[in-house]
Amino acid sequence: MHLEEKSLEQLTNGFKLFEGMQKDNLGYIYRGLFTQNITDSILALTENNLESVGESSKVKKRVFSIMVECLQNVTRHQTHDSIEVIEPEQSGIFVIQTKNNAYQITSGNVVEKKAIPHLEELLEKINKLEKDALKEYYKQILEDGSISDKGGAGLGLIEMARKSGNKLYYDFKDINHNISYFYLHTAISKELEEQIESVDLNNIKNLHEIVNKENIMLIFNGCLNQESLINLLSIIEGQSIGAVDIKKKLFNIMVEMLQNIVKHGAKKDEQITGNPAIFFISQIDNNYILNTGNYIENKAVEILSEKLNHVNSLEGDELDIFYTRRLLNFDIDNSKEAGLGIIDLRIKSGNKILYNFETINEKISFISMQVKI
Repeated sequence: MHLEEKSLEQLTNGFKLFEGMQKDNLGYIYRGLFTQNITDSILALTENNLESVGESSKVKKRVFSIMVECLQNVTRHQTHDSIEVIEPEQSGIFVIQTKNNAYQITSGNVVEKKAIPHLEELLEKINKLEKDALKEYYKQILEDGSISDKGGAGLGLIEMARKSGNKLYYDFKDINHNISYFYLHTAISKELEEQIESVDLNNIKNLHEIVNKENIMLIFNGCLNQESLINLLSIIEGQSIGAVDIKKKLFNIMVEMLQNIVKHGAKKDEQITGNPAIFFISQIDNNYILNTGNYIENKAVEILSEKLNHVNSLEGDELDIFYTRRLLNFDIDNSKEAGLGIIDLRIKSGNKILYNFETINEKISFISMQVKI
């Protein structure tokens, strides 16, 4: 599939992806290299989300503790001397969602096949132990001193089971004769003591396949505010993305697209804080594709369409002249009316802005917008 066809497919699928993630209450998905800066930003993004819904301090503490263990586990195992060079589709993944009155956390990473029997044995043992027995098992391992450079004899797994109060669900997917992909999932009930009886990892695995197929690095789904915007930018900043000028351009365009949602997005439910939106970034060949989706009031659709069409019709000096005229037109008292952000996106990307509208009801529509670098 050509780049143009692929990017158009992502644009038209933006609303479907938004609806799907809303249905499963998926907060965000990160796939790629895990560094300390990136994991810190993921934690900060979660903290902002938990604060926005007024979550209790006890639940927040457990969620953070388990997230740290998951993220450290992926970081430790993303490179290993005895594993061949990991391809992009084999890189680590982290997913968080709110489902069945619980925060559901899934991580994934490559493991050697020869390590699977021991890992399965350890996980089965942990899942059979009750709370007090888990605590004793943890102490036993510490006293044995069997700590390795990969984080010990399952100390992190034991801690996850202890702090979540739930079993650790897992699955393996064959990659080749040497390695498999290891999915690890646990849940933290909002009621703390409530047990999560069963988990179906197939949805996460299917989503992972889509993310790999589309080469998506990051998907965020939720209410976007200034704090979450900053944390998303920090995650992208931590990526090893091409030349410095490309990374700077991508960063600036991402700021403009996300700021546009924060300032001008609409809400389907006035009770929520922030503007519901989806943002995802993918790499196709040597191009980065940035997609956003958010609600917009129907009365603004026609005006926005006209602005986008006009800006897309301009080239080179015409764009610069139009931008300057709008900037110096003091009869227009704000950038929303002037459409400066849209013009800026067109100039910085050097490409036309693709967009699509979906009517939701008599008051609002959903706009998917895409910029290619």
